[in-house]
Amino acid sequence: MGGDGDGNRAYGHKTFSRSLSHFRDRITADGQGGWPVEAGRYRLVVSRACPWASRAVVSRRLLGLEDALPMAVADPIQDDRSWRFTLDPDGRDPVLGIRYLHEAYDRRETGYPGGVSVPAVVDVPSGRLVTNDYQQLTLDLATEWRDLHREGAPDLYPAARRDELDTVMAEVYEDVNNGVYRAGFATHQREYEEACAGVFRRLELLSERLAGQRYLVGDTLTEADIRLFTTLVRFDPVYHGHFKCNRWKLAEDPVLWAYARDLFQTPGFGDTVDFDHIKRHYYQVHTGINPTGIVPLGPDLANWLSPHGREELGGRPFGDGTPPGPVPPGERVTPAGRPA
Repeated sequence: MGGDGDGNRAYGHKTFSRSLSHFRDRITADGQGGWPVEAGRYRLVVSRACPWASRAVVSRRLLGLEDALPMAVADPIQDDRSWRFTLDPDGRDPVLGIRYLHEAYDRRETGYPGGVSVPAVVDVPSGRLVTNDYQQLTLDLATEWRDLHREGAPDLYPAARRDELDTVMAEVYEDVNNGVYRAGFATHQREYEEACAGVFRRLELLSERLAGQRYLVGDTLTEADIRLFTTLVRFDPVYHGHFKCNRWKLAEDPVLWAYARDLFQTPGFGDTVDFDHIKRHYYQVHTGINPTGIVPLGPDLANWLSPHGREELGGRPFGDGTPPGPVPPGERVTPAGRPA
């Protein structure tokens, strides 16, 4: 398959459009849909390169679901057979025993439409895909998996704020999360210009919103912050150059740059980010945009750890809860981009 970061890709004659997730089953506390929440039963398959999968990785860390929902990390470089488990010994996921994620899809349905996307949740006993619905997955982790959350886990989708959260997240998705892709995969000048203008129009509005408050909705971290973060952390390394979203760099907007660094330095966010995987995936998989496959040396990423000063705005990152504990040893991201 080709790659746009997650495999959910469809091209019209003139415009880029993202296909809906084909497998939209839900894992719920009551199990009414046939998939009950159950510790250790499912495996979350992700790529650290993919912003949609990274939402699930961050949520899982913040909520303390590492033991309840084990994770498989795919190679950032796909081939035409889908996401590969070449980071694991013998090129197979040690739990599912498969070489390619498409094998779990095929066990669920042969001849399914669409690509093989991450994040994907696989039922370990049957080896079958359960869901690739990246939009719903993290909301369910925050709500349906509550009985398995760690003590002190934040409420990432608080009931009293859901209307506001849904509005903010819809705007961020349309103009920013997906907007960078519409700009990057545009095949006509007008299409590109409209998408790029929409990206920066929304970023400017978000900068105004965040100038006086530490987080997007309320005074604590929520799902909205996770969804914006996974695009912002890729902005200068990838979207600015590779997707031609280059009116200005993230580092040139004082508010958004400080906000992004604040999140990056918060346990559960930056400790899940693998810049090596991100850069290699976009620049080497998107051969239609970057036919040489050359991965740029820059930008300098060390400044993500510089002081941000956002504490002055107040806010309580985890509400009445606590930060997550240390990253499990097998999931640590090293400077070389490999688990340690």
